[in-house]
Amino acid sequence: MASISAPQVVSRGRVLSPGRVEFHRGRITDVGESDEADVELTEGVLVPGLVDIQVNGFFGVDFIDATPADWDMIARRLPSTGVTAFVPTIITAPVQVLADGLRRAEAAIASQGPEDARILGVHVEGPFISERRKGAHDAALLCDPDENAIETLLDAAPGTLAILTLAPERAGALDAIGRLTRSGVLVSVGHSDATADVVAAASAAGARMVTHLFNAQRPLHHREPGVSGHALVDPLLTCGLIADNHHVVPEVCRLAFNAAPGRIALVTDAAASAGMPPGRYQLGGQPVTMAQGQPPLRDDGTIAGSALRLDEGVANVVAAGVDLVAAVDAATRVPADLIGRDDLGRLEPGARADIVWLGDDLRTRATWIGGEMT
Repeated sequence: MASISAPQVVSRGRVLSPGRVEFHRGRITDVGESDEADVELTEGVLVPGLVDIQVNGFFGVDFIDATPADWDMIARRLPSTGVTAFVPTIITAPVQVLADGLRRAEAAIASQGPEDARILGVHVEGPFISERRKGAHDAALLCDPDENAIETLLDAAPGTLAILTLAPERAGALDAIGRLTRSGVLVSVGHSDATADVVAAASAAGARMVTHLFNAQRPLHHREPGVSGHALVDPLLTCGLIADNHHVVPEVCRLAFNAAPGRIALVTDAAASAGMPPGRYQLGGQPVTMAQGQPPLRDDGTIAGSALRLDEGVANVVAAGVDLVAAVDAATRVPADLIGRDDLGRLEPGARADIVWLGDDLRTRATWIGGEMT
């Protein structure tokens, strides 16, 4: 049995001040109000391990062509940002290239060590998206989600495809949503020019997420809610949100949390440039350039992913006026529940002992995975 205490602990929708987390053999056994523990922290807050369900790359590596050594390096280093579990994202490419990426991810999952950030499957973003809302995706590779393409992705590495982002207005999309949902894949509406009624149809067909709310989608209009408007009012949809203050400004982040309480999942959408100095990198096999303090950009000026850390996302929305518990939940419990992992993203008995110590500035000071400091 081991224990950690801190001036604040976020657990079960409230802040314990002070709080203590006890754990044994990789699982949490008790959480309560106390400052007596084996490790007694004198500042900051203990939160569950952060769960990032949209991350394209990090530390100079793009997941689409990551080597086994690259996968290992990222999984070992992500805990330094507070992330203890993640869904690597690969963006629009030929379907066979995406299938190959799924197979490489399957091998990476099989080789993971106990102190690595856990890979929870893969998020495939595209190619079944809208030309009008393609963002940084290659328009020449976009296509409809026909049966052959969907089966190719499902069969490539069974059980590895966790999330698929598509535009529901594309031909065959509603049938694809049903097929994917029956196979246990979380379908997300994104890079879409759909009207609200089409988004509602996607939700009825089984979609449960909207990819990076407000970005690369038909915006809210007072006479046609679009993707963003419907996402905020549909109780079946959880909204991914890139809170880097570039993709979405602080006031609109606060608006999203107020409009859809408990349905905002903070994501990084990080590209290979995250955690790296300014320079030239890759996203989906195409170049991006990152300047100091700016997100990565395509040569035409299109934002292409982010350089965000998930702990910074939490800090940004708290600075925007979001309650600490709601901000932490959005980076832990909400995404974990969305992908069906009720053993992650919470500090409560029975959950995995993935614990993050955030300083008073809400930046990661230390991370424990399965009760072991990384």
